[in-house]
Amino acid sequence: MIPISILELALISQDSNASATFEKTKELAQLADTLGYKRFWLAEHHNMAHVASAATVVLIGYIAGQTQQIRVGSGGIMLPNHSPLIVAEQFGTLETLYPNRIDLGLGRAPGTDALTAQAIRKDFYEQSQQFPQNVTALETYFSEENATAKVRAFPAEGTNVPIWILGSSRESAILAAAKGLPYAFAGHFAPREMLTAFELYRDNFEASKVLKYPKTMTCINAIAADTDMEAEILSTSLYQMFQNLVQNNRKPLQPPVNSLTNLMNEMSEEARFHVNQMTACSFVGSQPKLASQLKEFIRFSKVDELMISCPIYDHQDKMKSLKLLKEVIDGINTTY
Repeated sequence: MIPISILELALISQDSNASATFEKTKELAQLADTLGYKRFWLAEHHNMAHVASAATVVLIGYIAGQTQQIRVGSGGIMLPNHSPLIVAEQFGTLETLYPNRIDLGLGRAPGTDALTAQAIRKDFYEQSQQFPQNVTALETYFSEENATAKVRAFPAEGTNVPIWILGSSRESAILAAAKGLPYAFAGHFAPREMLTAFELYRDNFEASKVLKYPKTMTCINAIAADTDMEAEILSTSLYQMFQNLVQNNRKPLQPPVNSLTNLMNEMSEEARFHVNQMTACSFVGSQPKLASQLKEFIRFSKVDELMISCPIYDHQDKMKSLKLLKEVIDGINTTY
């Protein structure tokens, strides 16, 4: 049985704003909750005018308060931006408010450009090199064993918030394995080393108090519609998003265009190369096509959980895509 979850970037679409995006994000989370998605994660980004999840912890609390069952968490909190003590206090508070529903995914990157990273924290580079030690410090603050320490995190102590290591490289896989923590891979934008990272993680995994066996999750791009052609057209917003990222052209999420082929052909050779690399783990189509492709992907990746990123311009199209994708995964799970 493969659980399916959502990574929501809270992207602001063209002709929209942050307020409307928060409302749409809430509606997506409520739909996912009703449909039986397992997790709804939000990502930390900064200095991006068209990404509304900069205050990630605040948004996690809002979404958790608007849903009933679904786990809500970070995909991820960029730990070098923050003090482990503060992160423990924040997520301990969330877990106290919403028991057994909060996840803490941790990343090592800044979630922004180098200049903004320095504005967030002057010693960002030094802290990024201390990522393994800071993960350990965070685990300590959550533990009951820290009750005798001089520095304690309240109300985090003893709350057992699940910690995930996020990454897109072999280094993150080795860290997750060494600490006996679950590992989530960023296949939705950097899939090149995914299979190698999973293999390293499984081969080097050391059982811990929180996890006896390796546990993997990967995030992929997934867009579903009634027909393959309709899904392909919807996906042109995704490809434009990566094109703008590669070209450092900061735009809101763009409406779809009529031809993915024409869109790709209009890119420079260099941009097309990078966009193709970043979108290599994308699944676009009707339910029959997605069922076949995703079943094969789950088989060869041996992933334990699947998380989807679904950057669709129209809100109703996105809601429909989530419904169709959940039906696809439910169908796949019945065949195992």
